[in-house]
Amino acid sequence: MRLVIIGAGFAGMYAALSAARLRDIQGASPEQLEIALVAPEPTLVVRPRLYESKPETLTAPLQDVLKAIDVVYVRGSAGTIDTKSRVIELVTAKGTKQPLSYDRLVVATGSRLFRPNIPGIVEHAFSVDKLDDAIALERHLHDLADRPARNGRDTVVVAGGGFTGIETATEMPARLRAVLGKNAKARVVIVDRNSTIAHDMGADSRPVIEDALRKLGVETRLGTGVASLDKSGVTLSSGEHIEAETVIWAAGMRAAPLTAQIPAERDNLGRLLVDRDLRVPGVAGVFATGDAAKAACDDVGNHALMSCQHATRMGAFAGNNAAAELLGVATRPYHQKAYATCLDLGEAGAIFTRGWDRKLELVGDEAKRTKQQINTVWIYPPRPERAAALASADPEHVGEV
Repeated sequence: MRLVIIGAGFAGMYAALSAARLRDIQGASPEQLEIALVAPEPTLVVRPRLYESKPETLTAPLQDVLKAIDVVYVRGSAGTIDTKSRVIELVTAKGTKQPLSYDRLVVATGSRLFRPNIPGIVEHAFSVDKLDDAIALERHLHDLADRPARNGRDTVVVAGGGFTGIETATEMPARLRAVLGKNAKARVVIVDRNSTIAHDMGADSRPVIEDALRKLGVETRLGTGVASLDKSGVTLSSGEHIEAETVIWAAGMRAAPLTAQIPAERDNLGRLLVDRDLRVPGVAGVFATGDAAKAACDDVGNHALMSCQHATRMGAFAGNNAAAELLGVATRPYHQKAYATCLDLGEAGAIFTRGWDRKLELVGDEAKRTKQQINTVWIYPPRPERAAALASADPEHVGEV
């Protein structure tokens, strides 16, 4: 029997860990149940941190962890999926194709930044969505030091006033000073179509966020969007033009395109609709998890968000349940009633909220210490020691806050 997991992000990593854990508990051998993880590289990109400087350091190796738990790493990308014959066509780095059959499949392909059809967005907008994107932005920021201080050189426009946009914008003043000198007159502007900043962070958090933006000198343009981009900067739907040599797109996510190959229902973000066991209804042998799936977290209408916090726990349940079907044991319905957020505010600290109603618990330096603990310890892979790695993947405890 073979369980294949596509994706080495947070959901894919925990799917592999959890499936291996259940295999170990049930006393099955790797020969009886092969667990294979497919990804271009055996590396976890610590995506929630890509708004920070030195993004090239924000990865974690997975090869030793996978070896420790007897998970086979398969280098390549999934080109096509034939769910009737249960065969994936793998595309190698050299472009060759080879089939890989499965008995159960976990789709953990994550999400991508959504770039709308706006003139100039492809040519002129940076992002912190993928590792290569973040590295390109870092290089661009360092290159600014060699340019004359005019034509918006010291101005950064961040399109998107949600979680990623705020973290990116509040980090920018310090990043610009590190490049341009402490006396540089850096200007950072957040543009968002909503009438309020951080519209989904809750009424308690918003005044704290707004105060942090004022302290950092971050401007906002609310109730307007980006109409076009060119080499001189951005033109807003209000008609205002902002000269800027750096524009960062941070508005909106969509499930990775591979989900479209699964003949099943999807939501408006491209996520596969799944049942409580994270199966894709009507498609035998296929589970979806993380940003590739829309899953109910509880019985009162809350659904998992495109976040690391949800991806890790969803991954653990998906891997466990896919393995459980092959091993003939009971599955465990996914649930995630506890929910917390920790928003970095750069040199102004951070905020920590708990619950779907975003009850504010920590602010400032105390919240910042929590954010640093999350970003540098909690979300990293377990150490490559078999017992510890398997113990980390109990679905009932992964992602607890």
